[in-house]
Amino acid sequence: MADATTTTGASENAQNGATGRKRMIAAIVLAILVVGGGFFYWRSTLVEDTDDAQINGHLMQISSRIPGQVIHVNVGENEYVDKGTVIAELDPRDYQVAVDNAAAALASAEAAAQAAKVNVPITTVNTGSNLRSAGADLSGASATVQQAEQQFAAAQASVAEARANNFKAQSDLERYRSLVAKDVISKQQFDAAVSAADASKAALANALASEQAAQSAVKIAHDRETQSQAMLHYAETGPQQVEAQNARARQAEAQVKAAEAQLEQAKLNLSYTKIVAPANGIITRKSLEIDQNVSAGQNLLTLVSLDDLWVTANFKETQLRHIRAGQKVDIDVDATGKTYSGRVTQVGGATGSVLSLFPPENATGNYVKVVQRVPVRIDFTNLKDEDGHHLLRPGLSVEPKVQVQ
Repeated sequence: MADATTTTGASENAQNGATGRKRMIAAIVLAILVVGGGFFYWRSTLVEDTDDAQINGHLMQISSRIPGQVIHVNVGENEYVDKGTVIAELDPRDYQVAVDNAAAALASAEAAAQAAKVNVPITTVNTGSNLRSAGADLSGASATVQQAEQQFAAAQASVAEARANNFKAQSDLERYRSLVAKDVISKQQFDAAVSAADASKAALANALASEQAAQSAVKIAHDRETQSQAMLHYAETGPQQVEAQNARARQAEAQVKAAEAQLEQAKLNLSYTKIVAPANGIITRKSLEIDQNVSAGQNLLTLVSLDDLWVTANFKETQLRHIRAGQKVDIDVDATGKTYSGRVTQVGGATGSVLSLFPPENATGNYVKVVQRVPVRIDFTNLKDEDGHHLLRPGLSVEPKVQVQ
């Protein structure tokens, strides 16, 4: 009887244990379903993610702004450089000569400008003095003309008087000539008549000469008056002369500015002999060697900037319904195993297929709907602190999780 009771108790215990295990299994399955459902709800409603994403950055093509010969190369391939680091140096001698020439040209232009500036008040004073002097000369020349004309008139009167006296003396001589032949008058009287006739003839010649001289003096006086008038007209252009000198002074000042600009350009060209890094980054694709002759704009190396990095994530068009600019993002990076913080900045303006080099066409009319992807830009919000050792690189694969709720 005791054995039967014991067997019955063991059977009940076994049944109770099986029931407990079933309940435990059911509870575990239920918990898994709850957790899975919660995770699915979280993934489907609160977070949008994609594994089609990578880090992007600026790839700077470093080139020379001037032609020259390389004399120093200070960096190597895949070497990290800070912003402002001298990457390479070109031979500066030619450009130093250009700076010296430009400085000399500037000094010459400044001297010319100073001289032109000083000449402005000098020209003002001289033109004023010339105007007053020319006015006085014209007044004197006009008075001289009047005086010469009066003297010419007097000379003409003297000629008329001498001509009349000569006519009378010659007439008396002819009368005396017949009278002396008849011994009516004495030889002495005839000689006196001859002398008087010669004297009157000489007086007439002298009067004619004086008239000619007076006439020449009138011409000279008129010429001087004309010259004085011309000098007065020239002196009256004094304001224009002052303005012209002012224009020359302004021109000289403009030449100074041009020389300053040429000097500044020469100094810039001299500074360009040192090729510096425009940002922090890593040197790649270096094709720069010592003694190499480079031309302006020739690509010498590529600088991969590590300060300004962002993520380009290609989300399915079905995921864009809740994605907006400004939403927080957790960025998982495979290469570092770390999670970085970010923020959605922009949603692309077109799908990747439209932006590709050869967009797809459907000329046959056979259409199969394909879920398109749209690039979304995500910027790191604390890259300086989270990537202080510059471990991130453009091209690395990442998995962003956008918190859409």
